Amino acid sequence: MTPARLCADLVRIRSENPPGNTRDVIEYIKDFTDSCGIRTRVIRSRGGRNNLVSARPGGRLLFCGHVDVVPALAQSWQHDPFSGAIEDGKVWGRGSTDMKGGCASILAACREVVDAGPEFPADLAFVCDEETSGTHGIRRLLAEKLLIPCETIIAEPTPALSPNVGQKGLIRLCCVFHGEPGHGSLYPVKGVSAVMEAFSFLEFLNEVHARDYNPGDPALSRLISESSEVLGNLFSMDEIRDVLTHVMFNPGTIEGGEKANIVAEQCNLELDLRIPWGCSIPDLLHELRDHAPNADISVINMSEPSITSPGSRLVSRLLEEIGNVYNQAARPIVQWAASDARYLRREGFPVVEYGPGEIQALHAVDEHVTIESLENAARVYEGMIRRYSGDPSP
Repeated sequence: MTPARLCADLVRIRSENPPGNTRDVIEYIKDFTDSCGIRTRVIRSRGGRNNLVSARPGGRLLFCGHVDVVPALAQSWQHDPFSGAIEDGKVWGRGSTDMKGGCASILAACREVVDAGPEFPADLAFVCDEETSGTHGIRRLLAEKLLIPCETIIAEPTPALSPNVGQKGLIRLCCVFHGEPGHGSLYPVKGVSAVMEAFSFLEFLNEVHARDYNPGDPALSRLISESSEVLGNLFSMDEIRDVLTHVMFNPGTIEGGEKANIVAEQCNLELDLRIPWGCSIPDLLHELRDHAPNADISVINMSEPSITSPGSRLVSRLLEEIGNVYNQAARPIVQWAASDARYLRREGFPVVEYGPGEIQALHAVDEHVTIESLENAARVYEGMIRRYSGDPSP
Protein backbone atom coordinates (compact mmCIF):
# COMPACT_ATOMS: atom_id res chain seq x y z
CA MET A 1 0.00 0.00 0.00
CA THR A 2 1.31 3.46 -0.90
CA PRO A 3 2.13 6.06 1.76
CA ALA A 4 -0.71 8.23 0.44
CA ARG A 5 -3.30 5.46 0.84
CA LEU A 6 -2.01 4.66 4.30
CA CYS A 7 -2.17 8.33 5.26
CA ALA A 8 -5.72 8.65 3.92
CA ASP A 9 -6.81 5.59 5.90
CA LEU A 10 -5.27 6.95 9.10
CA VAL A 11 -6.90 10.37 8.64
CA ARG A 12 -10.31 8.72 8.25
CA ILE A 13 -9.97 7.03 11.65
CA ARG A 14 -10.87 9.75 14.12
CA SER A 15 -8.51 10.27 17.04
CA GLU A 16 -8.99 13.87 18.21
CA ASN A 17 -7.32 14.80 21.46
CA PRO A 18 -9.29 15.66 23.49
CA PRO A 19 -10.81 13.20 24.20
CA GLY A 20 -7.77 11.15 23.12
CA ASN A 21 -9.29 7.80 22.14
CA THR A 22 -6.79 6.14 19.79
CA ARG A 23 -8.10 2.58 20.01
CA ASP A 24 -9.23 2.27 16.40
CA VAL A 25 -6.22 3.87 14.77
CA ILE A 26 -3.83 1.76 16.85
CA GLU A 27 -5.74 -1.38 15.87
CA TYR A 28 -5.35 -0.40 12.21
CA ILE A 29 -1.59 -0.04 12.65
CA LYS A 30 -1.45 -3.33 14.58
CA ASP A 31 -3.19 -5.11 11.70
CA PHE A 32 -0.70 -3.58 9.28
CA THR A 33 2.39 -4.57 11.27
CA ASP A 34 0.95 -8.07 11.73
CA SER A 35 0.53 -8.35 7.95
CA CYS A 36 4.21 -7.42 7.56
CA GLY A 37 5.31 -10.02 10.08
CA ILE A 38 6.54 -7.32 12.49
CA ARG A 39 5.72 -8.31 16.05
CA THR A 40 4.09 -5.51 18.04
CA ARG A 41 1.96 -5.17 21.13
CA VAL A 42 -0.80 -2.79 22.17
CA ILE A 43 -0.43 -0.93 25.47
CA ARG A 44 -3.91 0.06 26.66
CA SER A 45 -5.07 2.84 28.98
CA ARG A 46 -8.46 4.04 30.14
CA GLY A 47 -10.51 5.97 27.63
CA GLY A 48 -9.02 4.09 24.70
CA ARG A 49 -5.68 5.89 25.01
CA ASN A 50 -3.80 3.06 23.37
CA ASN A 51 -0.19 2.85 22.18
CA LEU A 52 1.66 0.34 20.03
CA VAL A 53 5.27 -0.76 20.52
CA SER A 54 7.57 -3.46 19.23
CA ALA A 55 6.96 -6.72 21.06
CA ARG A 56 10.71 -7.37 21.34
CA PRO A 57 12.64 -4.11 20.93
CA GLY A 58 16.17 -4.52 19.63
CA GLY A 59 17.52 -1.14 20.63
CA ARG A 60 19.27 -0.14 17.40
CA LEU A 61 16.93 2.34 15.67
CA LEU A 62 13.53 3.56 16.87
CA PHE A 63 10.81 5.17 14.77
CA CYS A 64 8.26 7.08 16.79
CA GLY A 65 5.02 8.80 15.86
CA HIS A 66 1.88 10.08 17.54
CA VAL A 67 -1.58 9.18 16.25
CA ASP A 68 -3.64 11.74 18.18
CA VAL A 69 -4.67 14.92 16.37
CA VAL A 70 -6.03 18.29 17.42
CA PRO A 71 -9.80 18.81 16.93
CA ALA A 72 -11.28 20.30 13.74
CA LEU A 73 -14.58 21.99 12.86
CA ALA A 74 -15.78 20.91 9.43
CA GLN A 75 -17.61 24.05 8.29
CA SER A 76 -14.53 25.99 7.14
CA TRP A 77 -12.78 23.16 5.31
CA GLN A 78 -12.55 22.59 1.56
CA HIS A 79 -12.76 18.85 2.28
CA ASP A 80 -14.26 17.25 5.35
CA PRO A 81 -11.38 17.17 7.87
CA PHE A 82 -11.76 13.42 8.33
CA SER A 83 -12.35 12.48 4.70
CA GLY A 84 -8.75 11.60 3.87
CA ALA A 85 -9.45 12.91 0.38
CA ILE A 86 -6.68 12.40 -2.18
CA GLU A 87 -6.80 15.26 -4.66
CA ASP A 88 -4.38 17.59 -6.48
CA GLY A 89 -1.39 15.49 -5.45
CA LYS A 90 -2.22 15.85 -1.76
CA VAL A 91 -3.89 13.98 1.08
CA TRP A 92 -6.34 16.28 2.86
CA GLY A 93 -7.54 16.13 6.43
CA ARG A 94 -6.81 16.66 10.10
CA GLY A 95 -3.55 14.98 11.03
CA SER A 96 -2.32 14.56 7.45
CA THR A 97 0.69 16.75 8.29
CA ASP A 98 0.69 16.44 12.09
CA MET A 99 1.46 13.59 11.98
CA LYS A 100 -0.43 10.71 10.45
CA GLY A 101 1.48 11.40 7.26
CA GLY A 102 4.74 10.66 9.05
CA CYS A 103 3.25 7.50 10.57
CA ALA A 104 2.13 6.39 7.09
CA SER A 105 5.63 6.90 5.67
CA ILE A 106 7.12 4.85 8.53
CA LEU A 107 4.72 1.99 7.83
CA ALA A 108 5.33 2.10 4.08
CA ALA A 109 9.09 1.98 4.65
CA CYS A 110 8.70 -0.99 6.99
CA ARG A 111 6.72 -2.87 4.34
CA GLU A 112 9.37 -2.21 1.68
CA VAL A 113 12.21 -3.45 3.89
CA VAL A 114 10.34 -6.56 5.06
CA ASP A 115 9.28 -7.47 1.51
CA ALA A 116 12.89 -7.17 0.33
CA GLY A 117 13.89 -9.81 2.84
CA PRO A 118 16.81 -8.44 4.87
CA GLU A 119 16.84 -8.26 8.62
CA PHE A 120 14.43 -5.71 10.09
CA PRO A 121 16.39 -3.82 12.79
CA ALA A 122 13.96 -1.05 13.71
CA ASP A 123 11.74 -0.65 16.76
CA LEU A 124 8.37 1.08 16.52
CA ALA A 125 6.38 3.25 18.93
CA PHE A 126 3.06 4.87 18.04
CA VAL A 127 1.69 6.91 20.93
CA CYS A 128 -1.65 8.37 21.96
CA ASP A 129 -1.23 11.82 23.48
CA GLU A 130 1.63 13.92 22.16
CA GLU A 131 -0.83 16.76 21.58
CA THR A 132 -1.48 17.02 25.33
CA SER A 133 0.87 15.86 28.06
CA GLY A 134 2.37 12.57 26.87
CA THR A 135 1.26 11.08 30.19
CA HIS A 136 -0.44 8.02 28.70
CA GLY A 137 1.87 7.83 25.69
CA ILE A 138 5.63 8.26 25.51
CA ARG A 139 6.02 9.00 29.23
CA ARG A 140 4.24 5.79 30.16
CA LEU A 141 6.32 3.74 27.70
CA LEU A 142 9.50 5.21 29.17
CA ALA A 143 8.39 4.75 32.77
CA GLU A 144 7.57 1.08 32.13
CA LYS A 145 10.86 0.61 30.20
CA LEU A 146 9.07 -0.66 27.10
CA LEU A 147 11.64 1.08 24.88
CA ILE A 148 15.40 0.53 24.79
CA PRO A 149 17.47 3.74 24.54
CA CYS A 150 18.76 4.00 20.98
CA GLU A 151 18.99 6.38 18.04
CA THR A 152 15.48 7.64 17.34
CA ILE A 153 13.61 9.31 14.49
CA ILE A 154 10.32 11.03 15.30
CA ALA A 155 8.32 11.52 12.10
CA GLU A 156 7.14 15.05 12.97
CA PRO A 157 6.84 17.33 9.92
CA THR A 158 10.01 19.23 9.06
CA PRO A 159 11.41 21.06 6.05
CA ALA A 160 12.39 18.48 3.44
CA LEU A 161 16.12 19.22 3.68
CA SER A 162 16.29 20.15 7.36
CA PRO A 163 15.86 17.56 10.11
CA ASN A 164 15.25 19.08 13.53
CA VAL A 165 17.91 18.20 16.11
CA GLY A 166 16.82 20.40 19.02
CA GLN A 167 14.02 22.39 20.56
CA LYS A 168 13.50 25.12 23.12
CA GLY A 169 12.47 24.39 26.66
CA LEU A 170 8.96 24.65 28.01
CA ILE A 171 7.25 25.76 31.21
CA ARG A 172 3.50 25.56 31.76
CA LEU A 173 2.28 27.44 34.81
CA CYS A 174 -0.94 27.72 36.75
CA CYS A 175 -1.01 31.10 38.49
CA VAL A 176 -3.59 32.03 41.11
CA PHE A 177 -3.51 35.74 41.98
CA HIS A 178 -5.02 36.96 45.25
CA GLY A 179 -6.46 40.40 45.93
CA GLU A 180 -8.13 42.33 48.75
CA PRO A 181 -11.84 42.66 47.90
CA GLY A 182 -13.87 45.77 48.50
CA HIS A 183 -16.50 47.97 46.90
CA GLY A 184 -15.66 48.66 43.28
CA SER A 185 -16.53 52.34 43.66
CA LEU A 186 -13.46 52.83 45.88
CA TYR A 187 -10.89 51.11 43.61
CA PRO A 188 -8.05 51.85 42.96
CA VAL A 189 -7.81 54.02 46.07
CA LYS A 190 -8.89 51.12 48.29
CA GLY A 191 -8.51 47.39 47.69
CA VAL A 192 -6.16 45.16 45.69
CA SER A 193 -7.52 43.69 42.46
CA ALA A 194 -6.37 40.17 41.65
CA VAL A 195 -7.18 40.92 38.00
CA MET A 196 -4.81 43.89 38.00
CA GLU A 197 -2.17 41.78 39.77
CA ALA A 198 -2.37 39.36 36.84
CA PHE A 199 -2.21 42.28 34.39
CA SER A 200 0.95 43.59 36.08
CA PHE A 201 2.47 40.11 35.86
CA LEU A 202 1.79 39.95 32.11
CA GLU A 203 3.35 43.38 31.65
CA PHE A 204 6.47 42.06 33.38
CA LEU A 205 6.51 39.09 31.00
CA ASN A 206 6.77 41.54 28.12
CA GLU A 207 9.99 42.78 29.75
CA VAL A 208 11.24 39.20 30.05
CA HIS A 209 10.38 38.57 26.40
CA ALA A 210 12.47 41.56 25.31
CA ARG A 211 15.69 39.92 26.55
CA ASP A 212 17.96 38.24 24.00
CA TYR A 213 19.61 35.08 25.36
CA ASN A 214 23.00 33.82 24.22
CA PRO A 215 23.45 30.02 24.43
CA GLY A 216 27.14 30.45 25.30
CA ASP A 217 28.24 27.86 22.73
CA PRO A 218 29.52 29.27 19.41
CA ALA A 219 28.52 26.12 17.50
CA LEU A 220 24.97 26.29 18.88
CA SER A 221 24.82 30.01 18.10
CA ARG A 222 25.72 29.25 14.48
CA LEU A 223 23.09 26.51 14.35
CA ILE A 224 20.46 28.92 15.67
CA SER A 225 21.44 31.47 13.02
CA GLU A 226 21.27 28.85 10.26
CA SER A 227 17.92 27.64 11.60
CA SER A 228 16.62 31.20 11.58
CA GLU A 229 17.49 31.46 7.89
CA VAL A 230 15.75 28.20 6.97
CA LEU A 231 12.65 28.82 9.07
CA GLY A 232 12.46 32.51 8.19
CA ASN A 233 12.32 31.63 4.49
CA LEU A 234 9.73 28.94 5.17
CA PHE A 235 7.40 31.22 7.13
CA SER A 236 8.34 34.53 5.47
CA MET A 237 9.12 35.91 8.93
CA ASP A 238 12.02 38.17 9.78
CA GLU A 239 11.53 37.65 13.51
CA ILE A 240 12.33 33.92 13.62
CA ARG A 241 15.71 34.48 15.27
CA ASP A 242 13.97 36.35 18.10
CA VAL A 243 11.58 33.41 18.49
CA LEU A 244 14.58 31.09 18.97
CA THR A 245 16.57 33.36 21.30
CA HIS A 246 13.82 34.99 23.41
CA VAL A 247 11.38 33.72 26.02
CA MET A 248 8.05 33.39 24.24
CA PHE A 249 4.91 33.44 26.37
CA ASN A 250 1.22 32.86 25.82
CA PRO A 251 -1.48 33.58 28.44
CA GLY A 252 -3.67 30.74 27.26
CA THR A 253 -6.59 31.20 29.64
CA ILE A 254 -7.48 33.81 32.23
CA GLU A 255 -10.49 34.04 34.54
CA GLY A 256 -11.03 36.29 37.49
CA GLY A 257 -13.31 38.43 39.58
CA GLU A 258 -16.66 37.85 41.18
CA LYS A 259 -18.79 40.81 40.06
CA ALA A 260 -18.34 44.13 38.29
CA ASN A 261 -18.71 46.21 41.48
CA ILE A 262 -16.43 44.03 43.66
CA VAL A 263 -12.66 44.41 43.67
CA ALA A 264 -11.52 41.02 42.36
CA GLU A 265 -10.41 38.64 45.10
CA GLN A 266 -8.98 35.96 42.77
CA CYS A 267 -7.74 35.63 39.21
CA ASN A 268 -6.53 32.41 37.56
CA LEU A 269 -4.05 32.40 34.69
CA GLU A 270 -2.74 29.47 32.65
CA LEU A 271 0.55 30.38 31.03
CA ASP A 272 2.78 28.72 28.43
CA LEU A 273 6.42 29.82 28.14
CA ARG A 274 9.05 28.61 25.66
CA ILE A 275 12.59 28.85 26.96
CA PRO A 276 15.68 29.51 24.80
CA TRP A 277 19.14 28.08 25.27
CA GLY A 278 21.07 30.23 27.73
CA CYS A 279 18.07 30.98 29.95
CA SER A 280 18.11 29.32 33.37
CA ILE A 281 14.67 27.92 34.14
CA PRO A 282 15.21 27.89 37.95
CA ASP A 283 16.38 31.53 37.85
CA LEU A 284 13.43 32.54 35.68
CA LEU A 285 10.92 30.84 37.97
CA HIS A 286 12.46 32.55 40.99
CA GLU A 287 12.21 35.91 39.22
CA LEU A 288 8.58 35.32 38.23
CA ARG A 289 7.59 34.38 41.77
CA ASP A 290 9.40 37.41 43.19
CA HIS A 291 7.43 39.65 40.84
CA ALA A 292 4.11 38.14 41.90
CA PRO A 293 4.16 37.95 45.72
CA ASN A 294 0.35 37.81 45.82
CA ALA A 295 0.18 34.75 43.58
CA ASP A 296 0.54 31.00 43.97
CA ILE A 297 2.51 29.81 40.94
CA SER A 298 2.51 26.08 40.23
CA VAL A 299 4.55 24.31 37.55
CA ILE A 300 2.35 21.97 35.50
CA ASN A 301 5.00 20.85 32.99
CA MET A 302 8.63 21.74 32.51
CA SER A 303 11.51 20.72 30.27
CA GLU A 304 14.90 22.21 29.56
CA PRO A 305 16.00 23.10 26.03
CA SER A 306 17.40 19.95 24.44
CA ILE A 307 19.56 19.03 21.47
CA THR A 308 21.11 16.03 19.74
CA SER A 309 24.62 16.73 18.47
CA PRO A 310 24.57 17.68 14.77
CA GLY A 311 27.79 15.64 14.44
CA SER A 312 26.32 12.45 15.89
CA ARG A 313 26.08 9.24 13.88
CA LEU A 314 22.30 9.46 13.72
CA VAL A 315 22.29 12.98 12.30
CA SER A 316 25.14 12.27 9.87
CA ARG A 317 23.41 9.17 8.50
CA LEU A 318 20.09 10.95 8.18
CA LEU A 319 21.61 13.91 6.35
CA GLU A 320 23.23 11.51 3.90
CA GLU A 321 19.97 9.66 3.25
CA ILE A 322 18.06 12.90 2.70
CA GLY A 323 20.77 13.99 0.26
CA ASN A 324 20.48 10.68 -1.58
CA VAL A 325 16.72 11.10 -2.02
CA TYR A 326 16.66 14.80 -2.92
CA ASN A 327 20.07 15.08 -4.63
CA GLN A 328 20.70 18.16 -2.52
CA ALA A 329 22.72 18.81 0.61
CA ALA A 330 20.71 18.64 3.83
CA ARG A 331 21.48 20.57 7.00
CA PRO A 332 20.02 20.35 10.52
CA ILE A 333 18.00 22.98 12.35
CA VAL A 334 16.58 23.63 15.80
CA GLN A 335 13.05 24.88 16.40
CA TRP A 336 10.84 26.63 18.91
CA ALA A 337 8.10 24.07 19.62
CA ALA A 338 8.05 20.99 21.86
CA SER A 339 7.41 17.33 21.14
CA ASP A 340 7.97 13.91 22.65
CA ALA A 341 11.66 14.36 21.80
CA ARG A 342 12.18 16.15 25.12
CA TYR A 343 11.09 13.12 27.12
CA LEU A 344 13.19 10.71 25.05
CA ARG A 345 16.34 12.87 25.25
CA ARG A 346 15.86 13.11 29.01
CA GLU A 347 16.14 9.30 29.15
CA GLY A 348 19.27 9.12 27.00
CA PHE A 349 17.80 8.64 23.52
CA PRO A 350 19.58 10.56 20.71
CA VAL A 351 16.57 11.97 18.82
CA VAL A 352 16.00 13.69 15.50
CA GLU A 353 12.68 14.84 14.07
CA TYR A 354 12.22 14.32 10.35
CA GLY A 355 9.00 13.80 8.47
CA PRO A 356 6.67 14.79 5.65
CA GLY A 357 4.18 17.62 5.84
CA GLU A 358 3.29 21.20 5.07
CA ILE A 359 4.40 23.05 8.18
CA GLN A 360 2.27 26.10 7.43
CA ALA A 361 -0.78 23.78 7.58
CA LEU A 362 -0.05 22.58 11.13
CA HIS A 363 -3.28 22.65 13.18
CA ALA A 364 -4.83 24.80 10.43
CA VAL A 365 -7.97 24.65 8.33
CA ASP A 366 -7.44 22.55 5.17
CA GLU A 367 -4.48 20.68 6.63
CA HIS A 368 -2.84 18.56 3.94
CA VAL A 369 0.34 16.76 2.95
CA THR A 370 1.76 16.27 -0.52
CA ILE A 371 2.04 12.74 -1.89
CA GLU A 372 5.58 13.57 -3.03
CA SER A 373 6.70 14.40 0.51
CA LEU A 374 5.10 11.21 1.86
CA GLU A 375 6.91 9.09 -0.71
CA ASN A 376 10.25 10.85 -0.24
CA ALA A 377 10.07 10.50 3.55
CA ALA A 378 9.35 6.79 3.16
CA ARG A 379 12.43 6.45 0.94
CA VAL A 380 14.56 8.24 3.54
CA TYR A 381 13.23 5.98 6.31
CA GLU A 382 13.80 2.89 4.20
CA GLY A 383 17.40 3.95 3.62
CA MET A 384 17.90 4.50 7.35
CA ILE A 385 16.48 1.07 8.22
CA ARG A 386 18.85 -0.60 5.74
CA ARG A 387 21.82 1.25 7.23
CA TYR A 388 21.08 -0.10 10.69
CA SER A 389 20.44 -3.66 9.52
CA GLY A 390 24.17 -4.26 9.44
CA ASP A 391 24.84 -2.82 12.89
CA PRO A 392 25.38 -5.19 15.82
CA SER A 393 22.71 -5.45 18.46
CA PRO A 394 23.45 -3.56 21.70
